[in-house]
Amino acid sequence: MSEDAPDTSLVLGVLGGMGPAATLEFLRQLQAFTPAKGDQDHIRVLMDLNPKVPDRNLLGSAAGAVLAEMAGALAGAGAEVLAMPCNTAHAHADLIQRASGLPLIDLIETGASAARDLGARRVGVIGTKGATRLYREYLAAQAMGLVSLDADRQEEFMATIYKIKGGDLGPAVQREMAGYAADLVAAGAEAVIAGCTEAPLVMGAHDVRVAFIDPGELLARRCVAVCLGLEPAPAALGA
Repeated sequence: MSEDAPDTSLVLGVLGGMGPAATLEFLRQLQAFTPAKGDQDHIRVLMDLNPKVPDRNLLGSAAGAVLAEMAGALAGAGAEVLAMPCNTAHAHADLIQRASGLPLIDLIETGASAARDLGARRVGVIGTKGATRLYREYLAAQAMGLVSLDADRQEEFMATIYKIKGGDLGPAVQREMAGYAADLVAAGAEAVIAGCTEAPLVMGAHDVRVAFIDPGELLARRCVAVCLGLEPAPAALGA
């Protein structure tokens, strides 16, 4: 794109900070997936990296109200489409869209659609209880079953996630995360979705014996495509 040419790309608003390391990885992917020869070819991104969003995993959390405020501020600053690299926070997707009047490129939908496109019938999800509930709904709507961790392993998974949030990306944490994926495969999963954006910080396709889906990476690709006009933007809520 010439520096003198009008910029027709959409401005992306990102609700981030849940957690910060996962958000920074998402931003890195946005840059890496953009076909650019110079600065001016990249999409404009307005970011609210807010690690003060209340914990989405706690009952009675005020996360929804904070996310709605963030979304409205991003819209006011000029964002034209939103993305949020946090699976669990998508429980507030409708509220975020109503508060901002902007469409949200849905992370959960992106991950579930990728599993459908692979032809999987039973899909394992490594995620929080909240994220797993969201994926269950999306997968069921596309005639797929969900495979989840048993209660004890789910508690262990949450402990691992908080280690990652605390900065531990070491070999022990990597083995723990690979172990959760192995449990899902042993229970019949034909594909495994990283239903928490911290999970891909310590694992990848080489750690899983079946297809591994990273919705955060796919979301970054979709954001670039939507903002550059290569893919239609999702409809705004109520449009």
